[in-house]
Amino acid sequence: MQNKVLIFSAPSGSGKSTIVNHILGIYKGNMEFSVSATSRAPRGTEQNGKEYYFVSPEKFRDMIAKGEFVEYEEVYHDHFYGTLKSEVQRIWDAGHVIIFDVDVKGGVNLKKYFGDKALSIFIKAPSIEALRERLEKRGTDSPEAIEERVAKAAEELTYAPKFDYVLVNDDLSTAFAEAEKVVEDFLDDGKLNYSTII
Repeated sequence: MQNKVLIFSAPSGSGKSTIVNHILGIYKGNMEFSVSATSRAPRGTEQNGKEYYFVSPEKFRDMIAKGEFVEYEEVYHDHFYGTLKSEVQRIWDAGHVIIFDVDVKGGVNLKKYFGDKALSIFIKAPSIEALRERLEKRGTDSPEAIEERVAKAAEELTYAPKFDYVLVNDDLSTAFAEAEKVVEDFLDDGKLNYSTII
């Protein structure tokens, strides 16, 4: 499992983080979450260095100028997200598989960067309406922010064909089983077995 990478991307509210945490739980001790840097403010109980490395937009721009990122994206105005080269090296040095939980454009960029070392999985809700309901139930965003995320999700769905695998998260237990199978196949032989894709 040397120097392998799993990339999970999805529109906000698709259940990506839940599926990522499930996979991490199965491969505990062999797989490590890549903590991204972001210039947005922490939400709820998020802690610096755990969910994200939180930095100011100015600091983020400085890190870009110094070439410290594998990839980065300005997702919303002054809301940057990026993958630190130092984080990738730290996890590989420990002999672990890296797991990324990133936005859609970041996922495409990471797949380009890592090539055959990476399996990229796009997770989507069964419909835009289901996505809207999930965002409303989450209760972390204003109605305006939800509308912004839903509009962005419609655009992000056009990126799905650029991923190795598209997983529709309609039923969580089914999505867990599907994610487990795809990840296991990739880690066993290093290649995605396209015959497993339905």
